[in-house]
Amino acid sequence: MSKKSLSKLPSMKELMDYLNEQTGSVSKRNIARDFKIKGDDRKELKKMLKTLQADGILEKKSDTRKNRLHVAGKLSEYEQVEITGIDSMGDLIARPLDWKTVKEVPQILITKNNINPPAGVGDIVQARLKQVKKLFYEGEIIRRVTANQNQMVGVYENGKVYSVDRRLKQSFLLLDVPREVKNKDILLVEIPLIRSREPIAKFIQKVGSWEDPFAATILAIYMHKLPVMFLKQTEKEVKNLSVPPVDKFRIDLRNIPFVTIDGADAKDFDDAVWAEPDQDEKNKGGYHIMVAIADVSWYVRCETAVDSDAKLRGNSVYFPDRVIPMLPFELSNGVCSLNPNEERAALVCEVWIDKNGVKKKHQFHRALIKSARRLTYPEVEEAIKNITPIVGLEKEIESLKNVYGLLKKQRVKRGVIEIDVPEQQVQMDTKGNILSIHPRQMLSSMHLIEELMILANVSAAETLEEKHQPVMYRVHDRPSEEKLEVLNNFLRSLHVINKPLNDSVEPKDFNDILTKTRKKDISFAINEFVLRSQSQAKYSPENIGHFGLALLRYAHFTSPIRRYADLMVHRALVDALKLGEGGLSKEAVETFEKTAIHISQTERQAASAEQDALDRYIASFLKKKEQKSFNVRISSITDFGVFVRVEQYGTDGFVPMRYLKGDFYDYDEKAQLLVGRSTGKTYKVGDKVKAILKEVSPITGGLLFKLKN
Repeated sequence: MSKKSLSKLPSMKELMDYLNEQTGSVSKRNIARDFKIKGDDRKELKKMLKTLQADGILEKKSDTRKNRLHVAGKLSEYEQVEITGIDSMGDLIARPLDWKTVKEVPQILITKNNINPPAGVGDIVQARLKQVKKLFYEGEIIRRVTANQNQMVGVYENGKVYSVDRRLKQSFLLLDVPREVKNKDILLVEIPLIRSREPIAKFIQKVGSWEDPFAATILAIYMHKLPVMFLKQTEKEVKNLSVPPVDKFRIDLRNIPFVTIDGADAKDFDDAVWAEPDQDEKNKGGYHIMVAIADVSWYVRCETAVDSDAKLRGNSVYFPDRVIPMLPFELSNGVCSLNPNEERAALVCEVWIDKNGVKKKHQFHRALIKSARRLTYPEVEEAIKNITPIVGLEKEIESLKNVYGLLKKQRVKRGVIEIDVPEQQVQMDTKGNILSIHPRQMLSSMHLIEELMILANVSAAETLEEKHQPVMYRVHDRPSEEKLEVLNNFLRSLHVINKPLNDSVEPKDFNDILTKTRKKDISFAINEFVLRSQSQAKYSPENIGHFGLALLRYAHFTSPIRRYADLMVHRALVDALKLGEGGLSKEAVETFEKTAIHISQTERQAASAEQDALDRYIASFLKKKEQKSFNVRISSITDFGVFVRVEQYGTDGFVPMRYLKGDFYDYDEKAQLLVGRSTGKTYKVGDKVKAILKEVSPITGGLLFKLKN
């Protein structure tokens, strides 16, 4: 059924025909869009879908895409499956993890197992499925989600291994303990899949010691199965690399005084910037801008070993004590790092904006540049505030300052969501001692670079669309109905809104709420709930826009050293603009969608690993503060307890119901409240309370608090 023919509220048969044609799950919003259903007809559509769900014909996905539906008894195109066996021909057999609709489970035969190392029995993988018969599918493995589920990371103590995962509160007796294993060692062990009275673990390998000051990072790496070592062939490929010369594909921009602006501890520099007042008389008050990005596509070609390693990682992972890089040191800190006074290959986005900050035009070049200076955020901040000038670059810094002012006006005009939830920063010395934990200070110089990167990213997406090239978009969907309902209930309970937010909500609507409550005590809670209401950004070859940034099209172009998505955009630009070698291969184009899913998942994996390590470092720091009193805010409420935020350290702890003394408390889910049955005392999100730090578990990163009466 073509979308053009869909113009009215469909009959039940038309709706079922449409749903059966879908290769994967589909959202209510997409259904309404495809049938061009608007206004009150959306309510009728919702009723029809609820009827189909009630009859068991449709079901919701129970993975991360909770607002999506598919026909019951039918697998989506992309599913997480568990490898359960091997057939007589050596092919893998799998079962779907999410199957609750019929008694007979569909059979899945894995016909392509191209991940490295190959998937095996017990692995959970993301697979692309093709239906062959009613209950028979063939599958291609996209990526490993988790290795064999009977593997666990734990800390050894007196014959037992204790899980470091706070969700698995269990210890295991270790059989055949090797001589080299000592108390406090971190081990990878095999555990039984079925719980028993005396659970036993088998030793696989020692991965470190909890007495190592950097143990939290080691744990995160092994728990999240992050690849650390590069292939031997990759190491060979990055030897003796050289900077390409100026030629017919690469222009000479070495005379432009580009500057890099990064944190003081940055080691790799993949972006450099420059600006001047536009010399065109027709654009008075406008600016001419260049954003130079390391030309990683020149060095990392499709289907090479270094490309395979980069794609497997998907992104770099940043811990307080180290970086697990996407690219080897020779690239990330060598020829692809825009070091000062060194010739470097770059892909340059050249942009002209008018006096209002509106982009007039842009173009891309492959170039040879030489960065004039390596600057830090604090020193640029002092320069743009006229405190301490940067000698020799006064004009350039003034231009960048003015450019930021113009771009900021456009940001406000678009209505970018401005959520204020501070990011925490852990400072450590070389021995692993934590020196301080504090909110990361956001400076105007940081926002300056952010706006210039957004400008270049939008330009990249527009160019690829115009040239009909594949685009690895960075997309951010509107909030789901379920999340909006939770937010509406909470905002109503605080008397913040009269009219509920609906599926036509715009970013500025959230900003209105945030601005209205900014100076009130509930500001913390509002920011938390607005943040939780948002969908998760991801990569996709299909554009749905970027809701949070209020942009129609957006792609990541500016960090190819640390994000594979950016490298793909570079390659597409090389092809689109005929800039020489280093474009997309035929296979890369054919697997665009599969790659988008993979790098979206590696991004989430990296974020989870980074947070796990941060939680453990903070817990180690707070261990000596057990039984001390803290000022905390309630960040979340559940029917089994209260989560609190220690604002000075930016970390969360938990208060179980047993530590809420003096009454029995009922949970009001809609209002996000706990209400005392006898006293009527209430606890709500955002409340400032005093709490005693009862227990700290550095191994799991867990903090247990008791509220003071």
